Amino acid sequence: MLKLVLPKGSLEAATLQLFEDADLPVRRSSAVDYRASIDDPRIDEVRILRPQEIPSYVADGLFDLGVAGRDWIEETSSDVVSLGELRYSKATSRPVRIVLAVPEDSDYQSLGDLPDGVRVSSELPELTKRYFAEHGVSADIRLSYGATEAKTPDIVDAVVDGTETGRALHAAGLRIIDEILTSYTEIFTNRAAYDDPDKRRAMTQIKTLLDGVLDARGKVLVKLNVGREHLDAVVDVLPSMKAPTVNELWGGKAYAVETVAPKQTINVLIPELIERGATDIVEMPISKIVP
Repeated sequence: MLKLVLPKGSLEAATLQLFEDADLPVRRSSAVDYRASIDDPRIDEVRILRPQEIPSYVADGLFDLGVAGRDWIEETSSDVVSLGELRYSKATSRPVRIVLAVPEDSDYQSLGDLPDGVRVSSELPELTKRYFAEHGVSADIRLSYGATEAKTPDIVDAVVDGTETGRALHAAGLRIIDEILTSYTEIFTNRAAYDDPDKRRAMTQIKTLLDGVLDARGKVLVKLNVGREHLDAVVDVLPSMKAPTVNELWGGKAYAVETVAPKQTINVLIPELIERGATDIVEMPISKIVP
Protein backbone atom coordinates (compact mmCIF):
# COMPACT_ATOMS: atom_id res chain seq x y z
CA MET A 1 0.00 0.00 0.00
CA LEU A 2 2.55 2.61 1.14
CA LYS A 3 5.78 3.67 -0.51
CA LEU A 4 8.11 4.78 2.29
CA VAL A 5 11.35 6.75 2.00
CA LEU A 6 13.82 7.00 4.89
CA PRO A 7 16.89 9.24 5.30
CA LYS A 8 20.41 8.16 4.50
CA GLY A 9 23.38 9.77 6.21
CA SER A 10 23.49 11.29 9.68
CA LEU A 11 19.92 10.26 10.57
CA GLU A 12 20.16 6.81 9.03
CA ALA A 13 21.26 4.71 12.00
CA ALA A 14 18.88 6.40 14.45
CA THR A 15 15.96 6.05 12.03
CA LEU A 16 16.59 2.37 11.33
CA GLN A 17 16.87 1.73 15.08
CA LEU A 18 13.57 3.52 15.68
CA PHE A 19 11.78 1.36 13.11
CA GLU A 20 13.43 -1.77 14.54
CA ASP A 21 12.23 -0.88 18.04
CA ALA A 22 8.74 -0.24 16.65
CA ASP A 23 8.67 -3.84 15.31
CA LEU A 24 9.07 -2.52 11.77
CA PRO A 25 12.61 -3.73 11.03
CA VAL A 26 14.07 -2.49 7.75
CA ARG A 27 15.71 -5.27 5.75
CA ARG A 28 18.24 -4.73 2.97
CA SER A 29 20.99 -6.79 1.36
CA SER A 30 23.81 -4.52 2.57
CA ALA A 31 24.43 -1.23 4.36
CA VAL A 32 24.88 0.52 1.00
CA ASP A 33 21.69 -0.81 -0.61
CA TYR A 34 19.21 1.99 -1.33
CA ARG A 35 16.29 -0.40 -1.71
CA ALA A 36 14.87 -2.14 1.33
CA SER A 37 11.74 -3.79 2.67
CA ILE A 38 9.67 -4.01 5.82
CA ASP A 39 7.69 -7.18 6.46
CA ASP A 40 4.41 -5.40 7.12
CA PRO A 41 1.21 -5.50 5.05
CA ARG A 42 0.92 -1.71 5.14
CA ILE A 43 4.30 -1.09 3.48
CA ASP A 44 4.95 -2.15 -0.11
CA GLU A 45 8.25 -0.43 -0.80
CA VAL A 46 11.10 1.19 1.15
CA ARG A 47 13.79 3.43 -0.28
CA ILE A 48 16.71 5.01 1.59
CA LEU A 49 17.79 8.35 0.11
CA ARG A 50 19.46 11.60 1.08
CA PRO A 51 17.18 13.66 3.35
CA GLN A 52 17.72 16.74 1.20
CA GLU A 53 15.70 15.06 -1.56
CA ILE A 54 12.97 13.35 0.45
CA PRO A 55 10.49 16.23 0.95
CA SER A 56 10.39 17.02 -2.77
CA TYR A 57 9.89 13.38 -3.74
CA VAL A 58 7.04 12.99 -1.25
CA ALA A 59 5.44 16.27 -2.37
CA ASP A 60 5.62 15.08 -5.99
CA GLY A 61 3.85 11.82 -5.11
CA LEU A 62 6.80 9.51 -5.82
CA PHE A 63 6.47 8.29 -2.23
CA ASP A 64 3.51 8.27 0.15
CA LEU A 65 5.41 8.65 3.40
CA GLY A 66 8.77 10.19 4.23
CA VAL A 67 11.03 10.93 7.18
CA ALA A 68 13.39 13.92 7.21
CA GLY A 69 14.19 17.02 9.20
CA ARG A 70 11.98 20.10 9.17
CA ASP A 71 15.05 22.00 7.90
CA TRP A 72 14.96 20.14 4.57
CA ILE A 73 11.20 20.65 4.22
CA GLU A 74 11.79 24.39 4.64
CA GLU A 75 14.87 24.45 2.42
CA THR A 76 13.01 22.82 -0.48
CA SER A 77 9.70 24.65 0.20
CA SER A 78 7.98 21.29 -0.23
CA ASP A 79 4.19 21.14 -0.03
CA VAL A 80 3.80 18.19 2.35
CA VAL A 81 1.36 17.27 5.09
CA SER A 82 3.16 16.74 8.41
CA LEU A 83 1.90 13.82 10.49
CA GLY A 84 3.93 15.13 13.42
CA GLU A 85 7.37 15.35 14.90
CA LEU A 86 9.52 12.35 15.75
CA ARG A 87 11.66 13.73 18.54
CA TYR A 88 15.01 12.15 17.83
CA SER A 89 18.09 13.23 15.93
CA LYS A 90 21.39 11.66 14.96
CA ALA A 91 22.81 11.51 18.49
CA THR A 92 20.21 12.75 20.98
CA SER A 93 16.54 13.57 21.36
CA ARG A 94 17.35 17.27 20.96
CA PRO A 95 16.30 19.16 17.86
CA VAL A 96 18.78 20.42 15.32
CA ARG A 97 19.07 24.20 15.55
CA ILE A 98 19.81 26.06 12.35
CA VAL A 99 21.93 28.99 13.49
CA LEU A 100 23.86 31.98 12.23
CA ALA A 101 27.43 31.94 13.52
CA VAL A 102 30.48 34.17 13.16
CA PRO A 103 34.12 33.88 14.28
CA GLU A 104 34.63 34.25 18.03
CA ASP A 105 36.78 37.37 17.59
CA SER A 106 34.33 39.03 15.19
CA ASP A 107 32.82 42.41 16.05
CA TYR A 108 29.40 41.17 14.90
CA GLN A 109 27.06 40.63 17.84
CA SER A 110 23.73 40.23 16.04
CA LEU A 111 22.23 39.91 12.59
CA GLY A 112 21.77 43.67 12.44
CA ASP A 113 25.53 44.16 12.67
CA LEU A 114 26.20 42.30 9.40
CA PRO A 115 26.87 44.61 6.44
CA ASP A 116 25.31 44.30 3.00
CA GLY A 117 27.42 41.97 0.89
CA VAL A 118 28.35 39.77 3.87
CA ARG A 119 29.67 36.42 2.66
CA VAL A 120 27.71 33.48 4.12
CA SER A 121 28.27 29.75 3.59
CA SER A 122 25.48 27.22 4.14
CA GLU A 123 24.23 23.81 3.07
CA LEU A 124 20.76 25.41 3.21
CA PRO A 125 21.12 28.25 0.69
CA GLU A 126 17.40 28.79 -0.03
CA LEU A 127 16.47 28.93 3.64
CA THR A 128 19.41 31.25 4.23
CA LYS A 129 18.43 33.55 1.36
CA ARG A 130 14.89 33.88 2.69
CA TYR A 131 16.16 34.57 6.20
CA PHE A 132 18.45 37.42 5.12
CA ALA A 133 15.84 38.84 2.73
CA GLU A 134 13.21 38.89 5.50
CA HIS A 135 15.60 40.93 7.65
CA GLY A 136 16.61 43.31 4.87
CA VAL A 137 20.24 42.24 4.64
CA SER A 138 21.76 41.77 1.18
CA ALA A 139 24.04 38.76 1.60
CA ASP A 140 26.33 36.82 -0.72
CA ILE A 141 25.07 33.27 -0.07
CA ARG A 142 27.45 30.47 -1.03
CA LEU A 143 26.44 26.81 -1.17
CA SER A 144 28.50 24.59 1.10
CA TYR A 145 29.01 20.91 0.38
CA GLY A 146 30.15 20.17 3.93
CA ALA A 147 32.64 21.32 6.58
CA THR A 148 30.79 24.63 6.60
CA GLU A 149 32.26 25.68 9.94
CA ALA A 150 35.79 25.49 8.50
CA LYS A 151 35.24 28.31 5.97
CA THR A 152 35.55 31.32 8.23
CA PRO A 153 37.11 33.84 8.34
CA ASP A 154 39.12 33.70 5.10
CA ILE A 155 36.50 32.27 2.71
CA VAL A 156 33.30 33.65 4.24
CA ASP A 157 32.36 36.03 7.04
CA ALA A 158 29.60 33.92 8.60
CA VAL A 159 27.92 30.52 8.34
CA VAL A 160 24.40 29.19 8.63
CA ASP A 161 24.70 25.66 9.94
CA GLY A 162 22.88 22.98 11.91
CA THR A 163 23.88 21.99 15.42
CA GLU A 164 22.48 19.85 18.23
CA THR A 165 24.76 20.98 21.03
CA GLY A 166 26.85 23.82 19.60
CA ARG A 167 30.08 22.02 20.50
CA ALA A 168 31.33 21.56 16.93
CA LEU A 169 30.82 25.25 16.17
CA HIS A 170 32.58 26.26 19.35
CA ALA A 171 35.46 23.91 18.58
CA ALA A 172 35.79 25.59 15.17
CA GLY A 173 36.09 29.00 16.83
CA LEU A 174 32.57 30.15 15.98
CA ARG A 175 29.99 32.02 18.05
CA ILE A 176 26.23 31.76 17.52
CA ILE A 177 24.54 35.14 17.09
CA ASP A 178 21.04 34.06 15.99
CA GLU A 179 18.81 31.01 15.72
CA ILE A 180 16.89 30.68 12.46
CA LEU A 181 14.97 27.43 12.87
CA THR A 182 14.41 24.63 15.36
CA SER A 183 14.25 21.42 13.35
CA TYR A 184 12.95 18.12 14.64
CA THR A 185 12.73 15.02 12.49
CA GLU A 186 9.24 14.77 11.00
CA ILE A 187 7.14 12.12 9.30
CA PHE A 188 5.09 13.51 6.44
CA THR A 189 3.00 12.68 3.40
CA ASN A 190 1.44 14.41 0.41
CA ARG A 191 -2.13 15.60 0.06
CA ALA A 192 -3.20 12.81 -2.31
CA ALA A 193 -2.00 10.06 0.05
CA TYR A 194 -3.42 11.86 3.08
CA ASP A 195 -6.83 12.12 1.41
CA ASP A 196 -6.87 8.37 0.73
CA PRO A 197 -8.68 6.84 3.79
CA ASP A 198 -6.83 3.52 3.64
CA LYS A 199 -3.42 5.11 3.29
CA ARG A 200 -4.14 7.66 5.99
CA ARG A 201 -5.22 4.89 8.38
CA ALA A 202 -2.04 2.89 7.63
CA MET A 203 0.18 5.95 8.09
CA THR A 204 -1.52 6.84 11.38
CA GLN A 205 -0.98 3.30 12.66
CA ILE A 206 2.72 3.42 11.78
CA LYS A 207 3.09 6.82 13.46
CA THR A 208 1.45 5.38 16.60
CA LEU A 209 4.05 2.61 16.77
CA LEU A 210 6.94 5.05 16.31
CA ASP A 211 5.52 7.44 18.92
CA GLY A 212 5.13 4.54 21.35
CA VAL A 213 8.84 3.77 21.10
CA LEU A 214 9.89 7.39 21.52
CA ASP A 215 7.56 7.88 24.49
CA ALA A 216 9.07 4.81 26.17
CA ARG A 217 12.68 5.89 25.81
CA GLY A 218 14.19 6.95 29.08
CA LYS A 219 11.42 5.31 31.12
CA VAL A 220 11.19 2.06 33.10
CA LEU A 221 8.42 0.05 34.72
CA VAL A 222 8.75 -0.21 38.50
CA LYS A 223 6.91 -2.97 40.38
CA LEU A 224 6.98 -3.44 44.14
CA ASN A 225 5.14 -4.85 47.14
CA VAL A 226 4.25 -2.83 50.21
CA GLY A 227 2.38 -3.47 53.46
CA ARG A 228 -0.90 -1.69 54.09
CA GLU A 229 0.63 0.51 56.78
CA HIS A 230 3.28 1.87 54.36
CA LEU A 231 1.15 2.19 51.22
CA ASP A 232 0.44 5.91 51.45
CA ALA A 233 4.07 6.77 52.14
CA VAL A 234 5.25 4.76 49.13
CA VAL A 235 2.61 6.03 46.71
CA ASP A 236 3.36 9.58 47.81
CA VAL A 237 6.82 9.51 46.18
CA LEU A 238 5.97 7.47 43.09
CA PRO A 239 5.96 9.24 39.72
CA SER A 240 3.33 8.05 37.26
CA MET A 241 1.79 8.79 33.89
CA LYS A 242 -1.67 9.13 35.46
CA ALA A 243 -1.66 7.31 38.82
CA PRO A 244 0.16 4.22 40.12
CA THR A 245 -1.62 0.88 39.73
CA VAL A 246 -2.37 -0.61 43.16
CA ASN A 247 -3.73 -4.13 43.64
CA GLU A 248 -4.45 -5.85 46.94
CA LEU A 249 -2.50 -9.05 47.53
CA TRP A 250 -4.00 -12.28 48.80
CA GLY A 251 -4.83 -12.00 52.48
CA GLY A 252 -5.45 -8.25 52.39
CA LYS A 253 -2.33 -7.23 54.35
CA ALA A 254 -0.20 -5.89 51.47
CA TYR A 255 -0.40 -4.43 48.01
CA ALA A 256 1.31 -4.83 44.65
CA VAL A 257 2.13 -1.45 43.10
CA GLU A 258 3.44 -0.61 39.65
CA THR A 259 4.22 2.63 37.85
CA VAL A 260 6.30 4.18 35.10
CA ALA A 261 9.31 6.22 36.18
CA PRO A 262 12.07 8.17 34.42
CA LYS A 263 15.20 6.03 34.18
CA GLN A 264 17.40 8.97 35.16
CA THR A 265 15.72 9.22 38.60
CA ILE A 266 15.63 5.53 39.46
CA ASN A 267 18.91 5.62 41.40
CA VAL A 268 17.32 8.03 43.86
CA LEU A 269 13.81 6.55 43.79
CA ILE A 270 14.63 2.94 44.73
CA PRO A 271 16.49 3.72 47.98
CA GLU A 272 13.70 6.14 48.93
CA LEU A 273 11.08 3.44 48.34
CA ILE A 274 12.98 0.98 50.51
CA GLU A 275 13.20 3.54 53.31
CA ARG A 276 9.44 4.04 53.10
CA GLY A 277 8.69 0.33 53.43
CA ALA A 278 8.62 -1.04 49.87
CA THR A 279 9.92 -4.56 49.21
CA ASP A 280 10.47 -6.87 46.23
CA ILE A 281 11.23 -3.95 43.89
CA VAL A 282 11.59 -4.88 40.22
CA GLU A 283 12.77 -2.50 37.49
CA MET A 284 11.86 -3.49 33.93
CA PRO A 285 12.56 -1.94 30.53
CA ILE A 286 9.67 -0.64 28.42
CA SER A 287 9.61 -1.05 24.65
CA LYS A 288 6.53 1.09 23.89
CA ILE A 289 4.06 3.36 25.63
CA VAL A 290 0.83 3.89 23.70
CA PRO A 291 -1.72 6.15 25.43
